[in-house]
Amino acid sequence: MLYLTLILCFLCSILITPIIKKLAFKLGATDSPNKRKVHVKIMPRLGGLAIYISFLLGLLILQPSSPYHAAIVVGGIIILATGMLDDIYDLSAKIKFLLQIIAALIVVMWGGVEVEFINLPFNGSLQFGIFSIPITVIWIVGVTNAINLIDGLDGLAAGVSSIAFITISGMAIVMGNAYVVAMGTILLASTLGFLLYNFHPAKIFMGDSGALFLGYMISVLSLLGFKNVALISFVVPIIILGVPISDTFFAIIRRIYNKKSLSAPDRSHLHHCLLELGFTHRETVLLIYAMSAMFGLAAFIFTITTVWGSILIITIIVLAIELFVETIGLINKNYRPLLRIIGILNKNR
Repeated sequence: MLYLTLILCFLCSILITPIIKKLAFKLGATDSPNKRKVHVKIMPRLGGLAIYISFLLGLLILQPSSPYHAAIVVGGIIILATGMLDDIYDLSAKIKFLLQIIAALIVVMWGGVEVEFINLPFNGSLQFGIFSIPITVIWIVGVTNAINLIDGLDGLAAGVSSIAFITISGMAIVMGNAYVVAMGTILLASTLGFLLYNFHPAKIFMGDSGALFLGYMISVLSLLGFKNVALISFVVPIIILGVPISDTFFAIIRRIYNKKSLSAPDRSHLHHCLLELGFTHRETVLLIYAMSAMFGLAAFIFTITTVWGSILIITIIVLAIELFVETIGLINKNYRPLLRIIGILNKNR
C-alpha cells in the first residue's frame, strides 16, 4: 500500500503543478527579478501548494496514526497559509514570524512534541526542564526559515529537502518508526514530482508556501524520528540539516561581523559564493546536493558508531565546515583564521 501511495503522490504532484502554475499567475503570486536574485524573468511561485495537495492525498490514503498527528497537520496548514499569503501579498517579516511561532506552539502545546533532554557521551544527559518548550519552538521556527533561506536557486530547496526526507525516513525504517516513515516518504514523493518542474531551468518556484512548509515538516519529523537515539541525540537532526543550518548560522555571523542588520538581505549565501567562484547554476545546485548527502551519510554513521567515533565525526564536520566557509568567503573575504594558522604552520616547517 505504501509503494502505491508514493507513486500516486508523485504522479499527483506532476499532474497538478502545471495547474498551480496557471493559478499563480492569476493570483499574482509571482517573483520579479532584481539585483539579489538569479532569475531574469517573472516566475510563478506558488509551487508549495502542489506539494501540499499531493501530500494531502497521501495522508488520505495511508491515514498515518500518531498522538502528534492532528497538531502537526493543523500547524502545517497554518504554515502553508502563511507561505501562500506571502507568495501573493508579500507579508511583513513580523507577521510571518508570528504565524510560524503559533504553528510551532500548536505542535508543542497541543501535540506534546518537545525536546526534553539531550543524551550526552558517557551515559550522561542534559535535561532542559522549563526550557524544553522554548527550545523546541526555536528549533521548529529556525529550521522552517533555514530551508526558506537556501531557496535561492532552481531546485535547491526542493532537492535539499528531498535528501533530508530520504535520510529521516531511512533512519526511521531502521528504528521502526512507522509514522515518520509514512510522513517522510509521502513528502519525498510529493517533492520529487514538483522537482521535475523546479530543477534548472525552473518553470515554477515553490515560493514561501513550499519552503516554509517543507522546513516545518522536516523540523517536526526530525524531532519525532530521533527521540530515542543513543549518544548525543539532538546532534543527529542537526547533522542531517547541516547545509541549511550552517548557511543560516554563518549568515547571522556574517551580518554581525560586517556590522549589518540581521534581517538585511545580501548575496553572500552559500549558493551565491559558489556562483561567484565560477560554478554554473546546475553545478552549484548539484554540489550542494552532494554536501547534503554527505551530511546525511555522516548522520547515519553517527548513530551506529562509538562515543569516541561520534566525537571524531563532529570534530571533522566542524573543521571541514570552517575550512569550506573560509575558502569560499561565506562570512567575508578577509575572514580566514584557520587558513592563516595552516599557512603559518606550513611556513614553519
